[in-house]
Amino acid sequence: MNSIGNVYLIPTFLHEDALQTIPTYVLDAAKNCSAFFVENEKTARRFLKKIWKEMVIDDYQWFTIHKAEETIQHEFIQLLKEGKNIGIISEAGCPAIADPGQILVAAAQKINAVVKPFVGPNSILLALMASGMNGQQFTFNGYLPIDSTERKKKIKELEQESFKKNCTQIFIETPYRNHQLIKDLIESCKNETKLCIAVDITASTENIITKSIAQWKQHSFDIHKKLAIFLIHAN
Repeated sequence: MNSIGNVYLIPTFLHEDALQTIPTYVLDAAKNCSAFFVENEKTARRFLKKIWKEMVIDDYQWFTIHKAEETIQHEFIQLLKEGKNIGIISEAGCPAIADPGQILVAAAQKINAVVKPFVGPNSILLALMASGMNGQQFTFNGYLPIDSTERKKKIKELEQESFKKNCTQIFIETPYRNHQLIKDLIESCKNETKLCIAVDITASTENIITKSIAQWKQHSFDIHKKLAIFLIHAN
């Protein structure tokens, strides 16, 4: 009877020109795997070939995670029970953080598989670290509503909660809607509320700026279609 395989949570880079953000021991973890469950197979393969040029892609089993549907979970558990080590790679930098890989990790825990997380870049934490906002209490809210009226309502709720609990509120947006989100933030938040906009984290074009809403009203910016993460803290 095979022992249960291990699960390796393999971080990837946030930008292809930031290979230095991946610790060298991540390569050793990848070499221990015989199958990979990934959010995007094309980019995951490209990433692994960058850190492991000798890798023969076809020697490994590949599975694409969407929302970790029942079939994918079944295949994942079956491979672990066969004693195979599995690597999980997401598009979010660190697997299982704001990422569908979390469902597979939960499945691994249920069958008592060993789960090994590895350090790598995570935009949520890196933005919080550089923002100057409260790192003791914070909430990641994912995406805000698409509808502007609903989004403004949600922004005001998050601002009120931030003020009440002294916590940092963190959220993201689809790159082509960045400017609409900033517009709604400026129109919805109080002048003294702090807003941090973190763009292209770990890339050579990285830019992380924290200002009050009043200051942002006087500040020009162009982050259309750029990867960004947003933080607010109400005083």
